[in-house]
Amino acid sequence: MPKSVASRGPLDDLRVFHELARSLTSTLDLASVLRSILEYTEQFIDAELWALLIVDPTRQELYYADVDGGENPRLASMRIKMGEGLAGWVARYGETLIIPEAATDPRLSAAAQGQNFKVRSAIGMPIRGRKGTHGVLEIFNPHFDDQSDYNIAFLHILVDYAAIAIENAQDIARVQQLTITDDVTGLYNSRHLYAVLERELEAAHRESKPLSLVFLDLDRFKLINDFHGHLIGSELLGRIGRRIRELCRNTDLCFRYGGDEFVILMPETTREEALRLSRTIHSNLARSVFLVGKGLEVTIGASAGIAAYPGDGRTVHAILGAADKRMYQVKSTGRGRVEA
Repeated sequence: MPKSVASRGPLDDLRVFHELARSLTSTLDLASVLRSILEYTEQFIDAELWALLIVDPTRQELYYADVDGGENPRLASMRIKMGEGLAGWVARYGETLIIPEAATDPRLSAAAQGQNFKVRSAIGMPIRGRKGTHGVLEIFNPHFDDQSDYNIAFLHILVDYAAIAIENAQDIARVQQLTITDDVTGLYNSRHLYAVLERELEAAHRESKPLSLVFLDLDRFKLINDFHGHLIGSELLGRIGRRIRELCRNTDLCFRYGGDEFVILMPETTREEALRLSRTIHSNLARSVFLVGKGLEVTIGASAGIAAYPGDGRTVHAILGAADKRMYQVKSTGRGRVEA
């Protein structure tokens, strides 16, 4: 265990700061960064309870991080909206908030809900970098003494390093995401398809579970480019890609294979289930009206073929080839259907 604040000397503190900096800057994996923050917080905070909350920028909420660096599943229903309570206030304004007497501050009433102890005091510290606030370190009932200012200074150092590490990890994650994302539709690209399909086939074999793949080709899409130009065609592809993603389940993986071809990977899904789901997706897509350009309304049909593991093969090329073959059979016999 680390020494107490009172018994540590300058060299001890330098060693702590060095270890903290090395731990937080030696990895570009976000989960590892959050895990390090949690570990150091646990070692050096003298309080009844503390928590690390991370900002979800999409939903404008904060969630509780767990020891694996992800969202704590036990607290998944306890998300905090920006501006609400202690953590929400700190996240919105990006300022440290120290509340020595909980009874005098209404911001602690929300934070105290669901706790099995009485909240008497609290500290909220923003994990704030050059790109904004990424999270909040929340501390309940800290043990204040004559070293409290020293403790708080140390925590400021921790959250400053944490912000740098989180931003570095997020930057790398964005670059990695760009390498697997199609820039027109926002779906995964074909390069990622081969890697994911290989992984999912291995999992299906290992766990003796089914897997299905849908190969979908837009009908007569070339006419859009011929009559309205490639800019309208690209805009339409983007809207179609987003619509396909909306129509699929959360467990499905969607890819733009190339041109006007799309792939939907359905883990743990039988051929029969995939056919039923795909026909629903197909009919809803055909009924969708896409607004592109300056008020141009477009509807478009599609032809699709389905392949399933293990019936159609056990390799990436066998599954893709079977689905592609069935799709072209549909194209050559009238278009506008799904076949398995």
